[in-house]
Formats: sequence, C-alpha cells, structure tokens
Amino acid sequence: MTFKDFNFHPDIIGGITTMGFEQPTPVQELAIPMIMQGKDLIACAQTGTGKTAAFVLPILNKLASLPVKLNYINTLIIVPTRELAILIDQQVEGFAYFSPASSIAIYGGNDSGNWDRQRAAIESGVDFLIATPGRLLQHLQMGYVSLDRVEHFILDEADRMLDMGFYEDIIAIVEKLPKKRQTLMFSATMPVKIREM
Repeated sequence: MTFKDFNFHPDIIGGITTMGFEQPTPVQELAIPMIMQGKDLIACAQTGTGKTAAFVLPILNKLASLPVKLNYINTLIIVPTRELAILIDQQVEGFAYFSPASSIAIYGGNDSGNWDRQRAAIESGVDFLIATPGRLLQHLQMGYVSLDRVEHFILDEADRMLDMGFYEDIIAIVEKLPKKRQTLMFSATMPVKIREM
C-alpha cells in the first residue's frame, strides 16, 4: 500500500512526496480511512510510529478540498510539551507545503513577542492550533480565543498528559468545544482514565 491509495488531494500527495514518505505505517494504514470517514478514534501507538501523519494528513486533505480558506480554528491539537507542539507544527507545515493550510504552535515561555505572535494567529484564524494545555487556557482567559467552530479535537500523548497532571486543564478546554466534533486520541498506553475521557 502507498499513500496514493488513500485518494488524497494532489496538493497533499505533493507534500507527502516532498517529506519523503512512501508507504504508510500500520497506525496510518488503520487510522487514516477512519478519520477520513469522520469517526472518533482512540489509537494506542508508541512514539515514532507515524501517528502525527495519521491524524494530520486526513484533516489536511479535507481542508485542501474546500473551495475557500477558513478564517477560524478548524483543528485543535493538545500536546503535553512545547517540543511536541513545535514538532507537530513543523510536520503540518511540511505536509501542507503545496496547500494553503496554516498552523501555529502555542506553548509557554516568557518571550512577549512569542505571546503576541500566538495571539495574532489565534485572532486571524488558523487551521491547526497546536497547544500545551496551560498556555491555551491562558489565551482562553484573555477572551479572544473562539473554539466554537472547532471540527477536529486531537489529544496526542494523552497518557503523558495525565501523568503530568493536565486532566483538569483538558476537561476545561473540552467544555469550550462544540459538542458536534471529531475527537481523536493518541496514547502509548491506555489507562482507564483515558477511556473515561
């Protein structure tokens, strides 16, 4: 099987080729068709198995097929660390090289210029908002973040977020999301609390 078998938009195939991806990994092979069908998903997959592409590619494909560019947050990805936020942001940029999709990584730090860049991207509407829970909540408390049109909500490394004590933060974020959305959860292990969430 190759990525062409998913019938992705030509712009997305171009990005995949540029990134040097040829054949999908097992988690991509199983998850991509289900995500393209709009189903919710819990995937148990170790780091390094290609799970970022598993959730980014089908959403990018959907965005590439739209007649106009959106001006609101379409996809919210919550991650435990700034390193992972930056990594996913870079992957989105790579896969979206030939399409107009936009993304920004939102994470903590004392750089005020960074805060202003994050705020500007949020206010103008970004396709992929990749955020650590604490920093997103800080932006939410300022009153200019609108999550009411989010279509895709992704928790990456969910077990790690629970280990780091982010459960309450995640629940606070989820309460601001529309009830009708696609929810995707990726985790290396599957504790009971994750199934409940």
